[in-house]
Amino acid sequence: MPSPGVAAVDRALSVLAAFEDASEPMTLAELARRTKMYKSTLLRLMTSLQQFGYLVQFADGRYHLGPTPFRLGAVYQRSNNLHDRAMPLLRQLVADGTESPSFHVRHDARRRLCVFRVDSRHSTLDRVEAGMLLPLDRGAAGRVILAFDGEKGEAYDEIRGGCHAVSFGERDPDCAGLACPVFGPDGKCIGALSVSGPKPRFTRDHIKTMTSMLLKAANRLTRALGGPTEPLDAVLAAADEARAPRRARR
Repeated sequence: MPSPGVAAVDRALSVLAAFEDASEPMTLAELARRTKMYKSTLLRLMTSLQQFGYLVQFADGRYHLGPTPFRLGAVYQRSNNLHDRAMPLLRQLVADGTESPSFHVRHDARRRLCVFRVDSRHSTLDRVEAGMLLPLDRGAAGRVILAFDGEKGEAYDEIRGGCHAVSFGERDPDCAGLACPVFGPDGKCIGALSVSGPKPRFTRDHIKTMTSMLLKAANRLTRALGGPTEPLDAVLAAADEARAPRRARR
């Protein structure tokens, strides 16, 4: 079992986590309901969080995130070469005509985090943005992460064998998605590269084309990060073999 943390720090981080899916500033009463803390406890915690810029209080008394989380996010992006490796590939996928590409990582036991996102050139898009927390058990990217984290079941065996997953309306009834794993230097899946968009555009031919493009992009990103490309290479080679004329294969 993990060793216990510091209770006051845990409570302060719980306050910040309450803002993850808040589209508007919240009152003290709303925060108390979300965190299940007493208002007196919240006020003490928020005094410290405001002093360090993690929270701000507006004139109407409501609270929202301050500038410090944004600054730390910028520091993370500058120090993390994943951004420099992934974003050119996402932009190239859009240039090649795919649906909107994203990169997702596991956030906790139930959710994944969309780290990077580039909108496609289509006029209609699905509702995914960088920074969003999405369910792990719904959507192609989440199921790829679960599969390569060892989730059991025939469906996950199939994802591991083909190095990709396709989903239709799992998270949003009007949208579909396609995802492939990206591996790190230790051989573990560090995240899922995906494309997503309105379901009607995910025709059989378009899925086939995008799967090939996404596998190649995941392969390039894995190689750039120093990860093993053998699983992706094997799937790509099998696809090339299947497309080759029968006479040429004899």
